[in-house]
Amino acid sequence: MRRTYLDANATEPVRPEARQAAIEALDVLGNPASVHSEGRAARRVLESARERLAAVLGVRPAAIAFTSGGTEANALAVAGFAAQGRRVLVSATEHDCVRRAVEGAEPVPVDSEGVVSLAALAERLAEDARPALVCLMLANNETGTVQPVVEAAALCRRFGALLHVDAVQGPGRVSLAEAVASADTLALSGHKAGGPKGAGALVVVGEVHPSALIRGGGQERGLRAGTEPLPAIAGLAAAVEAAEAWRRQGGAERLAGLKARLVAGLGATVPAARVVSGGAETLPNTLCLALRGVAAATQVMALDLAGVAVSAGAACSSGKVGRSHVLEAMGLGAAAGEAIRVSLPWTAAEADVDAFLDAYRAMAARLARQAA
Repeated sequence: MRRTYLDANATEPVRPEARQAAIEALDVLGNPASVHSEGRAARRVLESARERLAAVLGVRPAAIAFTSGGTEANALAVAGFAAQGRRVLVSATEHDCVRRAVEGAEPVPVDSEGVVSLAALAERLAEDARPALVCLMLANNETGTVQPVVEAAALCRRFGALLHVDAVQGPGRVSLAEAVASADTLALSGHKAGGPKGAGALVVVGEVHPSALIRGGGQERGLRAGTEPLPAIAGLAAAVEAAEAWRRQGGAERLAGLKARLVAGLGATVPAARVVSGGAETLPNTLCLALRGVAAATQVMALDLAGVAVSAGAACSSGKVGRSHVLEAMGLGAAAGEAIRVSLPWTAAEADVDAFLDAYRAMAARLARQAA
């Protein structure tokens, strides 16, 4: 059976540039912290990756601290600033690694499209004079909803708060420039951009640094101890670099066209399917679909048996498929447990969209007959 992979928000197919960079780094013997020739060679690989990533983002290389992934990068910012006495405010649809990074994080509501309420954020910031950290993702991993990061940053400056942006879903899909210019810290993940799994980055754009969570040898300028995984880091830098070049060359627009083809195909044949966040700005590759009366787990398994890989909610939830906290925060009620995520990879083609449409239509028709 030909498989159709439409779960890019969980992990992207590896880009050739990232694969090559990781393979070359595997042949470098030394530890970047060693002072001998082999160690210096490893250090050159590490710093080259830092410089390449910094160039893509338009920041100083010293602003980048490599981590094991997006979860750790988010935790470093959130828990690291909370350790300094800051209260933490998070949008209600943040990834669990942000929501659960510290106890007592204060949720900020979103509207029915999943867009954070700036009025509610201003109220939260005004009601307590303590220094705050506001966490707002660039784009939601489940619905694709793009958040008003620039406007949130203006509120943070007004109230003396810091802004952390989870930009994990951004590379190759939307411009990162405004998020980098607005944030105090920003998190990235290698495999979400088409790199190998095992590396992420926290970009410390502002002048204030979070406290380290992992202490030891002083690597990453004291922000994250531990020997750096050179192959994954080299792959991360090459992946983000390639993803952003691909986006500027029209890659994101091509994905948006495929997404429009998918929506049009569903609208014509599966009226019971509902597009979630259809009235908001969303990522060009991401579509959240609710099918009335059908559990998300049932849909995911049926599509998998038909050769199509999609997901429900975040892939990081230990394989669980249940009600989505994102969709519940948006007020979807029962539909919060009836929605799947279709996220087109950078390799997607019309044939993949058509394969999904065929499988989804057949699934919906079969389930409707069973319910009749």
